[in-house]
Amino acid sequence: MAEASRQEADLSGPTWILAHRQTAGRGRRGRVWLSLAGNFTATYIWRPGGGVAARALRSFVAALALYDALLAVGVAPERLGLKWPNDVLLDGGKLAGILLESVGASLLIGFGVNLAGAPEADALDPWACPPVSLCGKTGLTVSATDFLDRLAPAFAAREQQFLVGGFTVIRRDWLGSAAHLGQPLVARLPQGEIHGTFETVDEAGLLVLNASDGVHRIPAADIFFA
Repeated sequence: MAEASRQEADLSGPTWILAHRQTAGRGRRGRVWLSLAGNFTATYIWRPGGGVAARALRSFVAALALYDALLAVGVAPERLGLKWPNDVLLDGGKLAGILLESVGASLLIGFGVNLAGAPEADALDPWACPPVSLCGKTGLTVSATDFLDRLAPAFAAREQQFLVGGFTVIRRDWLGSAAHLGQPLVARLPQGEIHGTFETVDEAGLLVLNASDGVHRIPAADIFFA
């Protein structure tokens, strides 16, 4: 992400930047993202146009592209799940994360995938999804460059789907693989926690929770499975 930001003004078109070694990885809200040797860390940078709301919906585009790429390398679809707002799960564990940032007119989407190994879970919240790796869970060995060869066309296809059909079709496909849809969730926000049932994601990309005090539409939160 830092390298993409540095190059942003000089790029003439959409660009993928792949890091074979990452020393300052970060996730949402400034959290540290640890990437072990052999894992996948890459950023896609381009100028999509549109407003802030449309840019934010690219997290769903990116999640579906990751899902498609994982299918392409041999992961069974029933083992994968998409966790709002930006994670991909394998057998219930966190396999991949997505980070969006805007720099000038450009949108950066960072992808982190535990291809070869997963960091220790000691420092995580007890309710957080434990980190897992593709190799550890499936025995599949995929290099970062090979994975990019699957992810880049998958993202291009999902982005075109978004541009042609809007968020409706992306939302439909995302919900088709959503983790814990219809089940209890805990949404942790700065002002407290909301416990409720995961009803859907609405047309604005907001998480819809049906709680004891009514329906909540949540734009951003840390989500835990109850």
